[in-house]
Amino acid sequence: MYRGDLVTRKSYGEDVVFEIIDINRQNVFLSGVEYRLVADSPITDLNKVVDYRLTKDYMRSHSKVEQTQKMIQRYRREQQEANLHTMIIRSEQDDEAELKSYFEVPGKVLHLDGDSRYLTKSLELYNKLRVPVEGHYFREKDMPEQLYELLPKVKPDILVITGHDSMIKNRRNRDDYSLDSYKNSRNFAKAVKIAREYEKNKDTLMIVAGACQSHFEALLQAGANFASSPQRILIHALDPVQIASKISYTSIKDTVNMLDVISYTISGIKGIGGIESRGSYRIGLPNIKNNENNH
Repeated sequence: MYRGDLVTRKSYGEDVVFEIIDINRQNVFLSGVEYRLVADSPITDLNKVVDYRLTKDYMRSHSKVEQTQKMIQRYRREQQEANLHTMIIRSEQDDEAELKSYFEVPGKVLHLDGDSRYLTKSLELYNKLRVPVEGHYFREKDMPEQLYELLPKVKPDILVITGHDSMIKNRRNRDDYSLDSYKNSRNFAKAVKIAREYEKNKDTLMIVAGACQSHFEALLQAGANFASSPQRILIHALDPVQIASKISYTSIKDTVNMLDVISYTISGIKGIGGIESRGSYRIGLPNIKNNENNH
């Protein structure tokens, strides 16, 4: 086996597909293809994946991602139709074409990711969904300090703080409600607190925080709007993106439908939870570009 090969672990029932990222004499180091999970394993416990597209991991994840993309795109169309209908009712103009010249201002996302591969995947999905985004790769422990500079510079409407996390195994007297029992939840919580010092209003800056098995309660207490993981389960690499994208295209006049937004994720309510929050999508008039094209 070599770096870049896709494998599963026999001892875990081959439940998750990994990519080999490094090998030494004793262990093989792995990173989940779909889930935000890093692990190591003896080479004897690994099976090589022949065709990734035939794995349950691929079929489950990609069918849900495609479904979610269609749901978000359909929601955007419905939002556009509702905006146009509202403006026609409220306007005394008879020219519907003039009213259709409005422009959209979806919420801007600042996405910090502790894994460069997942960051690339996330940015690809944001772009497909036409969500304005600026993304950066930082180690989880460096995220709090980096936010001091990035927040006033980027001025995001939505902040995503994610990467890798896990509950620390084989620790005596482990307390599942202590941040000491988690690999990176403390770093995520620090980053959320710094963001909340920058902007206290939870409807002005919405924060999506956490990764696999993160300390859900601590992240919400620190000031996150949405966080993982209520049941300490693995979350899909793109779940934070799905949440942020739905917020980005929910009108500032509306609150984000909690069950609706969580249904957009692959992990569901066991993996993602949150508090009632307003959207960050706005419309404006007139569309200058359209007016310029008419002259």
